[in-house]
Amino acid sequence: MAIHPKHLPAEERREHTVETVIELAAEQNPGDITTAAIAKRMNLTQGALFRHFPSKDAIWEAVMGWVAERLLARIDKAAAQAASPLAALEAMFMAHIGFVAEHPGVPRMLFGELQRAGDSPAKRMAQTLIGRYGERLSNLIELGKVQGELAADLDAGAAATLFIGTIQGLVMQSLLAGDVAHMRRAAPGIFAIYRRGIGRAQ
Repeated sequence: MAIHPKHLPAEERREHTVETVIELAAEQNPGDITTAAIAKRMNLTQGALFRHFPSKDAIWEAVMGWVAERLLARIDKAAAQAASPLAALEAMFMAHIGFVAEHPGVPRMLFGELQRAGDSPAKRMAQTLIGRYGERLSNLIELGKVQGELAADLDAGAAATLFIGTIQGLVMQSLLAGDVAHMRRAAPGIFAIYRRGIGRAQ
């Protein structure tokens, strides 16, 4: 039998709150999500919500932490199962697209945080996520160069930036079109073009 949100242990309540925010972000502008709306969706009072989070910013920070932990774990697992650096890049690309397709509210929140004026803990976490992701890609690309799978003169930093930017562009177009499934359909063909650009000349 499902446990009612009112009776969840503290840590599960916090995670349920994060998942609720991500669900709401898939349905509306993340900037318009209020603590009242979060509490209503969870069938709680705002007072109960604030017993676990001291502020709305704290909720957003927890959301960014949840995203970073799970996205990086997803791409790390995909890369670890691949047979070569280039295969690992493709696996990471598809894993990232799969993660976003399952949680379409995530990119909307991420883009929203990065566009916010000023600083916030959630924005810093989003920036850190992009940085950590880029480091993983750069290291993998350098390994691909050493192993002769990728072009020897390839700029690893630029290739990593293009990798992330390609995913962001595909995600943005899919969200604008209101067709989340489009990103899954388009991903293989788009990665094939990226792969030709970074691969070693035959």
